[in-house]
Amino acid sequence: MKSDYSTPVTPQHLIFDESIPGREGMDLPSAGVPQASLEELLPGVALRAHPPLLPRVSEAQVVRHYTRLSQLNHSVDTGFYPLGSCTMKYNPKVNEAAAALPGFAQLHAYQNQQDVQGFLELMFRLESVLVEVTGMSRASLQPAAGAHGELAGILMIKAYHEDREDFERDTVLVPDSAHGTNLASAAMTGYKVIEVPSDARGLVDLDALRLLANERTAAFMLTNPNTLGLFEEQILEISELIHSVGGLCYYDGANLNAIMGKARPGDMGMDVVHINLHKTFSTPHGGGGPGAGPVAVGAALEPYLPVPLVERRDDGFALDHDRPKSIGRLRSFYGNAGIFVRAFTYALRMGADGLTQASEDAVLNANYLRVLLHDRYKVPFDRLCMHEFVISATLQSSKGAGAGAIGKRILDFGVHAPTVYFPLIVPEALMIEPTETESKATLDQFVDIMNQVDDELNADADIVCKAPHTTPVRQPDGVEAARRPILRWISKSALDANIS
Repeated sequence: MKSDYSTPVTPQHLIFDESIPGREGMDLPSAGVPQASLEELLPGVALRAHPPLLPRVSEAQVVRHYTRLSQLNHSVDTGFYPLGSCTMKYNPKVNEAAAALPGFAQLHAYQNQQDVQGFLELMFRLESVLVEVTGMSRASLQPAAGAHGELAGILMIKAYHEDREDFERDTVLVPDSAHGTNLASAAMTGYKVIEVPSDARGLVDLDALRLLANERTAAFMLTNPNTLGLFEEQILEISELIHSVGGLCYYDGANLNAIMGKARPGDMGMDVVHINLHKTFSTPHGGGGPGAGPVAVGAALEPYLPVPLVERRDDGFALDHDRPKSIGRLRSFYGNAGIFVRAFTYALRMGADGLTQASEDAVLNANYLRVLLHDRYKVPFDRLCMHEFVISATLQSSKGAGAGAIGKRILDFGVHAPTVYFPLIVPEALMIEPTETESKATLDQFVDIMNQVDDELNADADIVCKAPHTTPVRQPDGVEAARRPILRWISKSALDANIS
């Protein structure tokens, strides 16, 4: 696997200043209304004395400009995306076809319930799928993302304790390997966060948990398998311990893709779980746009689910708003409807056996990569993993380039970087998650790339340290971007003049 790292891409297509006076991108007929008539029709309304300052570009320029921009994006349609702990599964095109059907795509949120019985049934049946997969009793599809569902889960836990007048519970326990959103969700709802250390095998330290769990514990949040890709073997003891002190168990569903059809959070003793549909059910990743993070609960938390819920009644399906203990509405309407269609399509197409095989193949692919990479890269917990694993680039760092530089270098090969420097308990961490849809050939190609990067460090570390070499944007100043981000379009002439 070779890459011409010495020849950067010429960024001419990034220049936005393509407007030339006299060019036209459209041919609109005249309105046929004289200026004097406009003034009579619109008395007192300011009319433009001069045309608006719009770009003067041809249709071909516009098409080429946006097509080139789209080609700069990496996606699961264009390349391997081994982004650990934030699965980017391939998005089947049958999902898109279903979501584009007029009966779904042209629905309006204010339509009468009798006119949208088909979609209400789809929501009802999707909820049934999710509660079956998770082993819970009810679910709300309303949250717009996994973190949103996570917030909903903690809000329900808080409502549960307050309903019982158990106001002394003010702490949430979180493993030191947890996703950052766990801490954020707990803190946003007013809880103190206490970190639970991992043991020598990368699992929750049960002895430490026993010392920390007490009458002030509202909940314990964990991912299983955890962010190291390891299954929490003592999960039943963990849930029993938390319940014995009156707390509840929150399951971060980010890694549900590893156990779907094999194990269920409800059977592990979990009380609430969010499901990232983009991770487990092949919908597009939100990325700031429409996403979905349904939250499913056991019987104890069912009264607190967000409203409305879809109920089956004798005369069809209806939205139930009459839930007095509900935490309320989390967002407008009922959630991102098009994402529900895609997820339900995937579940129907796969069936129970297919969903189970998806998890089996994800685990197989991850272990295949782990075994092929562990001779070059240190694997701190080098044993059977689940759908993802973490390598430590400490050996490579001693040669001059750590995890961040390696992640940037593999961009030159058309591969998205894995998650780097997370989880924090592994130095120079690279978290790799191949997902079930990648072929052996793609996995072998990724191993070749990783091995070449290691070879380059032995020969000339600058090749890696100065990467990426072939991307339109090379090495931006991350600190400057964080402190003084450019949030609006700036002309090339202004950029050339260092105006920000």
